[in-house]
Amino acid sequence: MNRILPILIAAVIAIGGAFYMTQNNGSLPGVSVAEAQTSDAAIEPAADMVLGDENAPLTVIEYASFTCPHCANFHKDTFKKLKQNYIDTGKVKFVHREVYFDQFGLWAGMVARCGGDERYFGLVDLIYGGQKDWIADGSPTTIVANLKKLGRTAGMTDEQMDVCLQDENSARSLVAAYQQNAGADEITGTPSFIIDGTKYSNMSYTEFAAILDEKLGE
Repeated sequence: MNRILPILIAAVIAIGGAFYMTQNNGSLPGVSVAEAQTSDAAIEPAADMVLGDENAPLTVIEYASFTCPHCANFHKDTFKKLKQNYIDTGKVKFVHREVYFDQFGLWAGMVARCGGDERYFGLVDLIYGGQKDWIADGSPTTIVANLKKLGRTAGMTDEQMDVCLQDENSARSLVAAYQQNAGADEITGTPSFIIDGTKYSNMSYTEFAAILDEKLGE
């Protein structure tokens, strides 16, 4: 069953907060989800990440967590078919919005955004596709090392990713977007979808396609 979105982000168990050094002389990200929570109006929420034709007749918004197994399964199967049949054909504009159940999902999001807009969705595929491998034993040090491996696959250097992972303003911006968007759309589990303004829970490709075809008048 879907994981339930915490009512208060501050209730999320924080692993880090201050600056920690790993045994390999790397560093763990210096901000947790709880610490990145903000009511500061000066923090600009991170921009949406969009795939497909900006002028497509239908918009699909996915709310997903990088550590959610159901989200990983959606991206391994249903999303690939949606991309081929609806996004790449100009019928659907797809928006991926990150939900942060935990520290590790936030770190994955920071790595995904580190490569810029052009690399984002490629990294998203790698993160979901290798979810079990990069989470591994659940050790923060192991997770950071594994996320960096994915980032290197996408052409980034460890130095670039270290800068991204230590950027507290970026973390606060990502969490601000999460707070604002998930709150407005009343998101309670992942993956959840907003299709043409209506909220839906996880579903098969057949169900998804039927809804899209009906809304597209096909």
